[in-house]
Amino acid sequence: MRVPCRMEASCLELALEGERLCKAGDFKGGTAFFEAAVKVGTEDLKTLSAIYSQLGNAYFYLKEYGKALEYHRHDLTLARTIGDRIGEGKASGNLGNTLKVLGRFDEAAVCCQRHLEISQEQGDKVGEARALYNMGNVFHAKGKQQLWGCTQEPGDLPPDVRDTLQRATGFYEMNLCLVKELGDRAAQGRAYGNLGNTHYLLGNFVEAIKFHRQRLSIAKEFGDKAAERRAYSNLGNALIFLGQFNTATEYYRKTLQLSRQLRDQVMEAQACYSLGNTYTLLQQYERAIDYHLKHLYIAQELTDRVGEGRACWSLGNAYVSLGNNKQALYYARKHLEISKEIGDRNGELTARMNVDQLMEALGVTESDLSPSSSEFEMQGARPKFTKRNSMDSVELWKYSSDKTLFVLKVRDLLFSLQKLGRDPSDEDCFFDLLSKFQSSRMDDQRCHLDEPQNGDDREAYAFYVLLSYVRINYPAITTSPQTEELFDLIASSQSRRLDDQRVNVGNLPGLRITHNNLGHLVGEGDHQEPSDDFFNMLIKCQSSRIDDQRCSPPEAGPHAPTVPDEDFFSLIQRVQAKRMDEQRVQLPTDDQDSPPSPSPEPASGFSS
Repeated sequence: MRVPCRMEASCLELALEGERLCKAGDFKGGTAFFEAAVKVGTEDLKTLSAIYSQLGNAYFYLKEYGKALEYHRHDLTLARTIGDRIGEGKASGNLGNTLKVLGRFDEAAVCCQRHLEISQEQGDKVGEARALYNMGNVFHAKGKQQLWGCTQEPGDLPPDVRDTLQRATGFYEMNLCLVKELGDRAAQGRAYGNLGNTHYLLGNFVEAIKFHRQRLSIAKEFGDKAAERRAYSNLGNALIFLGQFNTATEYYRKTLQLSRQLRDQVMEAQACYSLGNTYTLLQQYERAIDYHLKHLYIAQELTDRVGEGRACWSLGNAYVSLGNNKQALYYARKHLEISKEIGDRNGELTARMNVDQLMEALGVTESDLSPSSSEFEMQGARPKFTKRNSMDSVELWKYSSDKTLFVLKVRDLLFSLQKLGRDPSDEDCFFDLLSKFQSSRMDDQRCHLDEPQNGDDREAYAFYVLLSYVRINYPAITTSPQTEELFDLIASSQSRRLDDQRVNVGNLPGLRITHNNLGHLVGEGDHQEPSDDFFNMLIKCQSSRIDDQRCSPPEAGPHAPTVPDEDFFSLIQRVQAKRMDEQRVQLPTDDQDSPPSPSPEPASGFSS
């Protein structure tokens, strides 16, 4: 009897040390202790649930989202099994946050909605506030993704994008009302910041400034320098659209100052980039050059080749405005060199046009110039190479083979429906919906986030969902004399009884089943089947066809950490629809100039 007690103490001690390290910011060390605690195991279900939750959170902060998803799913399974409603809600919220980061927004919304419903049911106001905030985050991130490649002017959004961002704003407003009621000033600050961000994306710049100033006030109240820096940057962005360039430079200067205090080189470079562009709009080109050179230096130090290209482009434009065509040609050639290296086709075409025009103005030819590459190396620029994983194609082939077998079994089910006298058009509709349910993102095909012990379990769950769909949408079948034939077919495809499809708690890592906890594991929670509404939500959120799984999602373009999320010049071009030379002649005074787009503020602390 003493050995289990000693093991129990060891598991708890390891978990407590993991928690201490995570609170100190050492998530790598914390996960090592938590994983060790799981290996030791425990019969205390509450302790194991807490370990799962914190392991998921730690892996989330380490950006190992596959493992985060795995442990949050374990936490959700255990919470539902023992009937812990509050724990189920928190695990659902954590799953929603992780799915949001993975870009699986519809699934994330389902999980966050579940968290919200359970919190309201249990009268948990703190949980309700977090769920509302998380729902806002999901729609906020989805709206930003929908904006990629959008050619409309800021504020002039497609209806679906506007609807998504307005839904995000609505959830943030509900969250703000609730955290005010709770007196949570830190949470109010986060709500104000995100409301400012969504109003900015919607083109409501005056409203955005109002919310960001409130965010700034609370950040100063708490001495939160990082939040203060974000607020200053966001205020500068919104003021640019209102044509208040001088005031915007004051906020960008404060952003730069705080970035240096925080020793954040990436944000320091972004502040320099914004200042350089703003001074270009003010026609103060020498000051613009000074900040663009600072941005270029940091981009080279961080090996951000895309950022280097943007800096060279900006420097070339500024030198043209000063009449120094020789120096402008130098940076235009550097821009061309980088664009070719990183495969930026649009940048290459622009740079080539600029080089040709400058060479014509200077009366020189290519043979008159020394190779720009040698000059380039002297500036400290370093090439950046990428390589593809050759196993990707193998994994995709393997997945496609598994999917083919599954589709054949679905076809068997459809043939049974045909024998039962269903209309062929109904079968096509049914198969179409089944295909949508089975769809998933490309990333899911290449990493098995929560794969059962064998393929039969996955098929069993899939067919359980199919059966639920048939019960809901084909009631005549389940009441016909041939019902048993349909059930026999499903049973033979699964190679097990329907009861075996439910979660097997024996697969939970670290769980030591004893007589003390066995009653909790097979108690009330184990007999509750998910409702039909749950399956309807799953079917709706998996809304793409099987063929969509076989092609990679569109790429967002090369990443440039030293350039703000939304390239300043790209926005200016979208708004003005004219060349940079025309901008220097006549500057608009209304909201025709655009800053970089801010990203949502991250929630602080462990998500729960």
